[in-house]
Amino acid sequence: MTDRFLEGKTALVTGSTQGIGLAIATALGEAGCRVAVHGLGDAGIVKKATDTVVDAGASDVRHFDANFMDPDAIEVMMRQVADWGDIDILVNNAGIQKTTPLEDADTGTWNSILAVNLSAAFHTMRLAMPSMKERGYGRVVNIASVHGLVASRDKAPYVASKYGLVGLSRTAALEYADAGNRQSGGVTVNCICPGWTETELIEPQVQARTQQLGGGREAGVADLLREKQPSLRMSDPSEIGALAVWLCHRHAHNLTGTAIPIDGGWTAQ
Repeated sequence: MTDRFLEGKTALVTGSTQGIGLAIATALGEAGCRVAVHGLGDAGIVKKATDTVVDAGASDVRHFDANFMDPDAIEVMMRQVADWGDIDILVNNAGIQKTTPLEDADTGTWNSILAVNLSAAFHTMRLAMPSMKERGYGRVVNIASVHGLVASRDKAPYVASKYGLVGLSRTAALEYADAGNRQSGGVTVNCICPGWTETELIEPQVQARTQQLGGGREAGVADLLREKQPSLRMSDPSEIGALAVWLCHRHAHNLTGTAIPIDGGWTAQ
């Protein structure tokens, strides 16, 4: 039986209508959380996501659709979620990516990637963390990337956003390190840095490799993994979700300011 140690807690997971975000929202629901699901998309995608989290055992689920290009919309959403329930757990997962050489990247690409991947996390954290400090318990889990730890070609805006997210997280961890205590659980801020994970975000890169090789999708995936990820295995989103939930335990009160790779050895090289 699942340990429902998060009964009575409220979590906001951004970018959670699919992929890693939905896996994290589902795992938090299994642990008993009330879950605020966030994301843009058609009604069918939203209903499927919220139904998945409800079926996992979440005590309550609501959907929010703030556009993360707009700081004012983020502020409105944060007030709405707080009115529903004080945010105990904040997972910043919303992200976008575009691969392009630096010389071909334009201002629009830079601004949009930085807005969604980095600035939005700044806004949600600054609005959610003071009340976490007041209650003596809070968890911020920011989904960065191996590209918050090492760079790759043709991803300048994305890499910059993820390095920035790691830096933002470490600074917030220091500022809130003495909040709460062992009994209350404290306030922690950590990053999870996935390598290649089975999500729609990496599909364009898989397809590009497939076309280069002239083979099937499996050949494209294998070539992608061989270049960077020594395990030669993709991660499953549920594995990211399991780590995010573990970080929410009270016994993780002294684990803060970290950037934990789930990358099959990519950043160990």
